[in-house]
Amino acid sequence: MSNSRTRMKREANAENEVHDVAEFTDAARNVVTPVLQLPADIALAVVNAFTKVVRDAKRSESATTRNKDGITRFQTFEEGDVYMLEAPFDDFFADRYLMDFYNVEERGVCSRMHMHTGLRFVRMMTGPDTRIRVSSLSPFEITGVTGVTPFSLRSFEDALPDTPPGVERTRYNLVVPPCSFVDMQIPRGVSHQFNAVGEHAVIDSVHPEESVETFREKMSGFKMMAQTVFLADELPASDTCANLPT
Repeated sequence: MSNSRTRMKREANAENEVHDVAEFTDAARNVVTPVLQLPADIALAVVNAFTKVVRDAKRSESATTRNKDGITRFQTFEEGDVYMLEAPFDDFFADRYLMDFYNVEERGVCSRMHMHTGLRFVRMMTGPDTRIRVSSLSPFEITGVTGVTPFSLRSFEDALPDTPPGVERTRYNLVVPPCSFVDMQIPRGVSHQFNAVGEHAVIDSVHPEESVETFREKMSGFKMMAQTVFLADELPASDTCANLPT
């Protein structure tokens, strides 16, 4: 998996491909950077402005149908609704997405642990009374610069839920607190899982090699679910991600 030319998927366009969690090893580690915290009213305004873009796209005929380049900009993912804000083109192979998170307390299920066929850069943003639980099968590297980094992140470990009989995997977790911006660099082939607890959470993500990964995996187009490999068959119950330690 460390060879960037190696295909990661068995079936390029499969939208629910599951790999064996017992045999899986992360190719690297996720790197997390606390960025800033905002007053509650400002944080709410920022998050709501981003989520409105996604919700408008959900109601847009042009965003929900394939364009001339074969791209459907509005998509759905396990963690939330997704809108491709900026699409790749021949001279620029990156693109950018906004994700409007589902609230796991309302939905009743959590997202599954998964990895992507290309690297990702994500900025997680929360509003009032909302936290994001970020998880991985490898410890996070949390960065900090004295005098610059404004806050620290709480981390903890638990057992990955719903593993096959006889399989135990440690899940590493951190919590994005309310009214905070936190960045995460996700290398290709590294496990991760996002679950929002609360109403106000959004991700602004850049996929710096989406055209490359689509070509490398022999995919027929740009689709978040097809660019994902899951590490569980079913979505776990909400209490496996919503109950955060105090």
